[in-house]
Amino acid sequence: MSVVLSSNEAADAPLQDRAPRHFGLTTEAWLRILAPTLIGLLALAGWEALVRINEIPPYLLPGPVAVFQTLIREWPSLSVSLLITLQITFAALAVAAVLGLALAVLFAQSRIIELSLFPYAVILQVTPVVAIAPLIIIWVDDIRIALLICAWIVAFFPILSNTTLGLNSADQNLTDLFRLYRASRWQVLRHLRLPTAMPYFLAGLRISGGLALIGAIVAEFVAGTGGRASGLAYRILEAGYQLQIPKMFAALVLVSLTGIAIFLAMSLISHLALRHWHESAMKERR
Repeated sequence: MSVVLSSNEAADAPLQDRAPRHFGLTTEAWLRILAPTLIGLLALAGWEALVRINEIPPYLLPGPVAVFQTLIREWPSLSVSLLITLQITFAALAVAAVLGLALAVLFAQSRIIELSLFPYAVILQVTPVVAIAPLIIIWVDDIRIALLICAWIVAFFPILSNTTLGLNSADQNLTDLFRLYRASRWQVLRHLRLPTAMPYFLAGLRISGGLALIGAIVAEFVAGTGGRASGLAYRILEAGYQLQIPKMFAALVLVSLTGIAIFLAMSLISHLALRHWHESAMKERR
């Protein structure tokens, strides 16, 4: 049995279904990929030309080619450090997501608890982690746990604040409707507040992904001054002490690429979770 769309249904069809595609992607999608790629290639070419024309020595400013060659040559040691940093980053992000969501749900159930505890979350956020990281490393015997705590402190607040805002942003008319039908607190939370808060939670998760990496790197810098850590930050310090500037740049490139990969992964998770029902993700498909 064939199905014929009415004129209204055809007009309401997603615009991306009618947009011309090239190799499976729309023109706008290709523009989003090619435009920043072109700018990046031009910047790298200019950087390499500047180094070669002015004959800048590698110990002052290595060119992209030298950095890439160093990255390949030092990959065995840098990859191990990258893995350690990633373990700390993702562990801190997971703990921040679980605790942030749980505490936000608790705040949504009790205004008194929110008013009592939220200021301390703000204090935790505005305190520079570089200032308290030495104390945490001194107090905690296990260096991995100390680094995880430092990274968690940085990543925790965006998830908590965004999710709390989302839980409190449920439509008041729908809330009254749930009350009219004598829905329990659990039913209101499960069927109304949590779906409303999902985009906010995912936005906080996307922000916290990069912050968890920053927290891990900062904590490794503090711990690395004593030679007790072997993450990417320690490799940067080690290269700086030995004036191996190309190796330092190679480690910095890995940190930047890791941050970009985490952001893209969190964005993909957010898109997959929201694309079928939330307006913010559905607009991206048009």
